[in-house]
Amino acid sequence: MDEVQYHLTIKDMPAGLRPRERLIREGAPALTDVELLAILLRTGSAAGTALELATVVLTRFNGLRALIHASIEELSDIKGMGPAKAAQVKAALELGKRVATDSFGERAVIKTPEDAVRLVMEEMRNLDREHFRALLLNVKNQVIGREIISIGTLNSSAVHPRELFRNAIKRSAAALILAHNHPSGDPAPSREDIEVTRRLLEAGHIIGIEILDHLIIGDNKFTSFKAKGLM
Repeated sequence: MDEVQYHLTIKDMPAGLRPRERLIREGAPALTDVELLAILLRTGSAAGTALELATVVLTRFNGLRALIHASIEELSDIKGMGPAKAAQVKAALELGKRVATDSFGERAVIKTPEDAVRLVMEEMRNLDREHFRALLLNVKNQVIGREIISIGTLNSSAVHPRELFRNAIKRSAAALILAHNHPSGDPAPSREDIEVTRRLLEAGHIIGIEILDHLIIGDNKFTSFKAKGLM
C-alpha cells in the first residue's frame, strides 16, 4: 500500500499567517521578500506551496537584486514556475524599476547632484556591467531625455563623443549630466573615468553643449565629479 502524504497548502494555513491576508491587514512593508513574491506567484506546485516556491526562487538567485537580472528562461527552468509565472515576476520587477525613476508626468528639474542621482540610482545600482548614460537638459535644467550611450563589459564602458552628442543635438539639449555605474559597488573614479570625462568635456565645449556633471553610481552611493572638483 502506498504511503499517504499530507501536503499543506496556503489555504490550509491560519488566516493570520497567509501572505495576502497579512498584506491587507498590516500593509506591504510588513511582509518579507518571500511573502511578497508568493503573492505574485499566486499558486505553488505539486511539490510545495507558493511560499515554498518563492523561497526556492530567491535562494536560486541569492535574493531580489540578482533576480532582477534573471531571464525568463532561467526562471522558467525552476520546477513549478513555467513561462507564465516567470513573466509575472519580470513584469512586477520592471514596474518597480519604472516607479523608482518616474517623474510623475512632470519634467524633473536638476539643481543638485542629488536631484540627478534620484533619477538613476535605483535603475543603475543593480546593473551587472557598466552602462554609460546621459540626462539631456533644456535651458531651464529640466530633463528632456534619457539616453543609453553604451553598455560595456563587467568593468569598462567605452564612450565616444559622437554617440554622446548625436541625440543631444537632435533634441536641442542645452546641457548634459553623465552617469555610469560601477558593478563593484564602489563609486570611486578610475583613471579611465577621469580621462573619458576630460575628453567629453572638450567635445562639449566645441559643440556648445555643456556637461554639468559626471556621476558614478555605486551600491546606494555615488561620486559627483563636480562636487569633487574633478571638472
